[in-house]
Amino acid sequence: MKNTRFSFALKAIFLSVLLCFGLATSSALAQDFDATAEHAIAVEASTGKILYEKDANTPDGIASITKLLTIYLVYKDIKEGKLSWNTKVDISDYAYDLTTDSLASNVPMEKRQYTVKELVNASLVASANSAAIALAEKVGGSESKFVDMMSAQLKEWGITDASLVNSSGLNNSMLGDNIYPGSSSDAENMMSAKDVAIVARHLILDFPEVLDITSQSTSDFDGVTMTSSNLMLKYMTSYRDGVDGLKTGTTDLAGACFVGTTEENGMRIITVILNADNGDTDSTARFTATNNLMNYIYTTYTVQTVLEKGQSYKNSTVEVLDGKKPDVSAVAKDTFKVITPRTTASTALTFDLKKETPTAPVTKGQTVATLTYKDKSLVGSGYLDGEPSVQMVAKNDVKRSFFLKVWWNHFVRYVNEKL
Repeated sequence: MKNTRFSFALKAIFLSVLLCFGLATSSALAQDFDATAEHAIAVEASTGKILYEKDANTPDGIASITKLLTIYLVYKDIKEGKLSWNTKVDISDYAYDLTTDSLASNVPMEKRQYTVKELVNASLVASANSAAIALAEKVGGSESKFVDMMSAQLKEWGITDASLVNSSGLNNSMLGDNIYPGSSSDAENMMSAKDVAIVARHLILDFPEVLDITSQSTSDFDGVTMTSSNLMLKYMTSYRDGVDGLKTGTTDLAGACFVGTTEENGMRIITVILNADNGDTDSTARFTATNNLMNYIYTTYTVQTVLEKGQSYKNSTVEVLDGKKPDVSAVAKDTFKVITPRTTASTALTFDLKKETPTAPVTKGQTVATLTYKDKSLVGSGYLDGEPSVQMVAKNDVKRSFFLKVWWNHFVRYVNEKL
């Protein structure tokens, strides 16, 4: 009898150890990916969900990734009618002189005047510093005023830890007397990986047509063939199907950096690699790091459709005051999708339905509630700008009731609330 109890105890201990080991292994597996870079982050574009991060909140050099913000402000001016793609832009002596320095520019500017379209292409495809500076001077009146505009835009997006000194991403040591007032002679633009992800997300969501430019392996600039430094594009050495952007950056301070974006399996992600390991000796290091990060994301996460457009959530209805009908069905204004770990079943997802109490008349399509996804699988701060939600709208019209009934309803509510 004692031997039986002893054997049972041993088995229980063994099973407990095995269970603990299994749990530890499961936890380790969830954290076993390590991006080969000093700083990294991956986010899903439509929701802003953070899918991976590594020291993503520490500001560091970003080099020519700066141009994503520069070009965002150009697109913004075009949208507001202040510029057009055909607007002519003069090349100042400051911008032109950089074209004589092979370390600072790789596109000649001999005509001294080009269109906005030509300069945007040169900035994004060839990472032409003179093109970015010329655009900054056109939009801001001077590069220093444009830098102030850049900083203001970042603050509008909630970014307060960045430090910007120019529109190109070059080290100040290459700009002579043209550096931002009060900045040091060797200063560079500094942002965190998360900051960069926010900028990139705004660019491709607000101006998705930018991907038509960043997806080009080569492009023509005044008879000169420009070749992209993004080796993950088609026909390039680190090609990955689906990648259509976004921007490289390299300086001694920043190291080898790359912001990538790809859409695969119905999910667009943005990846940021700052100072890739061995980037100083391996020209493909930042792309290898990006490819591995993308592989990790797509094997770990998936898209789940919660509601199709026009579909209700658990047959939800919303009370309508003073209507001929007491309530109205609430349906999704748009298709609602969320990003989850592949191991998460749809039945495990939780949501918060916040209802309004509209007063009749209610028109079809009027917002009557908001459905928010309560995500339990968060990385870091979870989302770049809050959990995803969808507006729920009235499925049908609800007309206002007969005035005597409305009067009676108001009287009853008054009595119930005040007396």
